[in-house]
Amino acid sequence: MPAPSFETLLYAVDDGIATITLNRPDKMNAFNPVMMQDLIDAFDATDADDAVKAVIVTGTGKAFCSGADLSGGTDTFSKAAPAEGQPAPRDTAGRVTLRIYDSLKPVIGACNGAAVGVGVTMQLPMDVRLASTNARFGFIFARRGITVEGASTWFLPRIVGPSTAMEWAATGRIFPATEALERGLIRSIHEPDDLLPAARAIAQEIIQNSAPVSVALTRQMIWRMMGASHPMVAHLYESRALYERGKQNDRVEGIQSFFEKRDAKFPDSVANQLPPIWDGWHKPEYGEG
Repeated sequence: MPAPSFETLLYAVDDGIATITLNRPDKMNAFNPVMMQDLIDAFDATDADDAVKAVIVTGTGKAFCSGADLSGGTDTFSKAAPAEGQPAPRDTAGRVTLRIYDSLKPVIGACNGAAVGVGVTMQLPMDVRLASTNARFGFIFARRGITVEGASTWFLPRIVGPSTAMEWAATGRIFPATEALERGLIRSIHEPDDLLPAARAIAQEIIQNSAPVSVALTRQMIWRMMGASHPMVAHLYESRALYERGKQNDRVEGIQSFFEKRDAKFPDSVANQLPPIWDGWHKPEYGEG
């Protein structure tokens, strides 16, 4: 599959890993509507490409993402009133986080520098988050007279707990990678030159040992069951997933490779053979209004 090209991102696939790099270094990778659509399209591409087994997201230059592009001045975040009876316009960061949430491939965030506003909220639905010693984080919305976005009121308390989530959001202060590690926002801290190799090592461990369809289903169940009302909901989805996987070729290969003491070569395709365990589950149109 030919690699797609984007205005605000670099995109490359190597050894089963798609690396998505925010690429507006002259603007400290500030987020704008073009980057929103590029990120949505990039995750559409990784989902559709069976050569991609894992995704890494990072940034060029000194920043991961410095937040929303404020070149619009005081009109930034000001939107036209919706038609009568219509909901408020959806925030652009939320469209991205929802798309990452629905990714069929595991997503690893490699935060290379400053990550504030949407620069940090877009990382919340990533499965594993690593940071450079140069990384800084900030939920700075209240300091700009607005509120948190990117569905972060759903993600952030689940990752770090409601007390830390409220402290960071209410103060809006910038905090270092060491605090992010202590509070559970990130997995580990690395020297700048070691950040991407560490992210790739995690991705390779997934790729070399696990069936992509199993990883896709497990990722979706873990995220979606965080909002389930009772463990019975998880039990029913897990039972359906296990039943469906039991009918596929990966099961035979997984067991046979174990007995033959060799690495498995899982044949099933995420793009074409993902069991439909989510019938009836609402999937948003990420680019809508």
